[in-house]
Amino acid sequence: MNRAERLRRCYLNKQVDRPAVYSRTSFPKDDPSYDRLKAYLLDHTELKEKWDSSALEPSFPTRTRTEPYLEDFERRITVLQTPNGALESTFLASLKGQPGMQETYFLKTRQDVEKYLSLPLPEIREDVSDFFAVQAQVKDRGIVDVRLGTNPGGFAAVLFGTEAFAVMSVTDRDILHALCQRRMNILIRRLKFLIGKQVGPFFSMLGEEYIAPPIHSPDDFYDFNVKYNKPIIDLIHNAGGRIHIHCHGSVKQVFQGFVDMGADVLHPFEPPPMGNITASEAKAIARDKLCLEGNIQIHRMYDATPEDVRKETEALIRDVFDDNRGLIVSPTASPYIRGQGEACFPQYKAMIDTVREWTG
Repeated sequence: MNRAERLRRCYLNKQVDRPAVYSRTSFPKDDPSYDRLKAYLLDHTELKEKWDSSALEPSFPTRTRTEPYLEDFERRITVLQTPNGALESTFLASLKGQPGMQETYFLKTRQDVEKYLSLPLPEIREDVSDFFAVQAQVKDRGIVDVRLGTNPGGFAAVLFGTEAFAVMSVTDRDILHALCQRRMNILIRRLKFLIGKQVGPFFSMLGEEYIAPPIHSPDDFYDFNVKYNKPIIDLIHNAGGRIHIHCHGSVKQVFQGFVDMGADVLHPFEPPPMGNITASEAKAIARDKLCLEGNIQIHRMYDATPEDVRKETEALIRDVFDDNRGLIVSPTASPYIRGQGEACFPQYKAMIDTVREWTG
């Protein structure tokens, strides 16, 4: 079984000869310490080449100005002009390459949402030839992941920020639904275009984690995530496609929601302290319905020994792969520590080799 076929069968929740093994690849920019790891992933793991479908819809024009903030930061003020008035957000950017922080968001009030809703629907660019170029490049080493971007609920939450969205979900829930409906309509329109152009069949979406416990209740998860995800996912399934959902956090209370919305692959499914669901608990709900992708915590690639990672990988396979289906072994996030590529390489190699050598 080649790498592409193994990964396809995982997405279809069919039996495979061994688990797939994969890593997200948002490496630190311009960091040669990760060159050996990149080469090992390329040669020895199931690959997902990215194709970002949101590039088909150019962003609305904005203008940004900067001003000094403290000693090592600058404030970046971005203005989005709508037919009904301007919206502003501010971001505190580090001048020394450290993480920044969103200070204010585009949406703060009901009136801001009304301004945003006055924007016209984005135009769709016609040329999708670069998708087929990526597909030809990956060959039998993996699949092309058509990225839809942020799901409707998560998109609305990101425009507000966590605190303001939570408040608005109590005081102005109807206007949040209007935002979600708009985003869902945009994604459905884009999907119909992609399907018509024979782009696919493997899609991905993220953002569900913004409306999940402990900030939000299971009812909120269903009302803002499941409700608006399901029509999108149904369209994908009706066209013979499959979808991957990325959602960190404490998902135990809402895990059934991923099954109910129709997700085909879920990454990750984290035990305490990062989450609240064990691999065996996730498998009990997902069995025959949903492929699990994970679940070696990313910090273990830096803090643990290769032997530790090997044992954790073996335990994960025992807990999830008893039926020879439904598991893509993966860290919970991309490699992220600048300059530490060589330090994490032995642990990555231990994870990958343990999966590749698995015989049941």
